[in-house]
Amino acid sequence: MAQHTAQKPLLLETIKCDEGVIHNLSYHQKRCDTSRQILYHSQNTLDLHAFIQAPPLGKYRCRILYGESIQSIEYIPYTPKEVQHLKIIPSDFEYNFKYANRDKINTLFNNKGTADDIIIEKNGYLTDTSIANIAFYDGESWFTPATPLLKGTMRQKLIDEGILHTRDIKKEELSDYTQVALMNAMLGFKILNHFNIQ
Repeated sequence: MAQHTAQKPLLLETIKCDEGVIHNLSYHQKRCDTSRQILYHSQNTLDLHAFIQAPPLGKYRCRILYGESIQSIEYIPYTPKEVQHLKIIPSDFEYNFKYANRDKINTLFNNKGTADDIIIEKNGYLTDTSIANIAFYDGESWFTPATPLLKGTMRQKLIDEGILHTRDIKKEELSDYTQVALMNAMLGFKILNHFNIQ
């Protein structure tokens, strides 16, 4: 049984630590608990708060690698990447859990050409970029794809707060929207002032 558990893929949580403050920890904790229950049949909880020692100054990406137990914790200084040009890439792979292994996503990303990032299209519908959930503004409300590649913590928080709504979105419908935003634990909700989607 132990050998079988050891072969399961490792998972990852990326948590924002800003000036000593840990952001949205309850959402990360819930995803960690749910993922471990489903993949490892774990009955116990990894108390993430007990493991995190947020640096008192600066903005960091707290990178927690875990499975049945915590494998490693890193604090990586965070510098956001500028994203303006996005390229739609079709794929059919599954990424329902935040796996540490991102080889398939990286392979898709390598096909971005001159774009800054990709939007992964699955079964004819838009899902996520390589590092973030995405949202589109129709002039009245913000919508995020109803079936993302990965249900991000910031995405869920904004849905719970009523800021985001879910909808199936095809690339042919992009002309219905006037603005684009990216969201993840580190970005928060970032509206792209200038963007191009190809």
